[in-house]
Amino acid sequence: MLNQFSEYVVYVDESGDHGLKTIDPCYPIFVLAFCIFKKSDYVQSAVPLLQQFKFEHFGHDQIILHETDIRKDRGDFTFLSSKQMKNEFLNQLTSIIHKTPFLIICTVIKKEQYRERYTTPENPYHIALRFGLERIAHFLPKPIKSLHIVVEKRGKVEDDELELEFRRICSGNNYMHQPLPFELVFADKKSNSAGLQLADIVARPIGLNILKPNQPNRAFEIINEKFYRSAQGNINGYGLKCFP
Repeated sequence: MLNQFSEYVVYVDESGDHGLKTIDPCYPIFVLAFCIFKKSDYVQSAVPLLQQFKFEHFGHDQIILHETDIRKDRGDFTFLSSKQMKNEFLNQLTSIIHKTPFLIICTVIKKEQYRERYTTPENPYHIALRFGLERIAHFLPKPIKSLHIVVEKRGKVEDDELELEFRRICSGNNYMHQPLPFELVFADKKSNSAGLQLADIVARPIGLNILKPNQPNRAFEIINEKFYRSAQGNINGYGLKCFP
């Protein structure tokens, strides 16, 4: 029975909003990051490293790491208002990303250019999802076994729309024109998932690197090692898809 499942699992999170009506001039992009773990690496490395980190900083492992809360020193992360403490905290998190074996496939939608190019643009989340799932299918060993894609719940309407689009893509609405044996799993926002937390942490540094490629970005330097690459080592079009 267990043989029907892939040896991999994928966790997905976003950075920025997918709306096109009003676009934040400071962050005019939508980023969807897919973190692909071998299940053995996830159990033996990702989970224990993150738990150890939480015990060290909070005394328990029930804290949920949210990039926005960490960046803004709010909620459980108010102690990070000390610059020295914050640097140490972020350096340790970056080290966990470095030590944990996983692959990143990420789609970045440049919303202003996207809106200008198309008279009736798709939902940026949906197009980012399709690009990501297509590249995951390209990466996976063949034949592809049943693969679970874990996303965070956002609300009934959005979740229903996402599930419908996911099913369309997996039924053959993709560039291969082939069905994909992927299953969508919705996780509660309070879910203490190591995979979702790592996906949340890597998404924004990728977006910032696209917006400000010449700005120092220590987190991206480590994340850059994780991108899925072509046989020649190319990231663009493989681990990173910018559109348009």
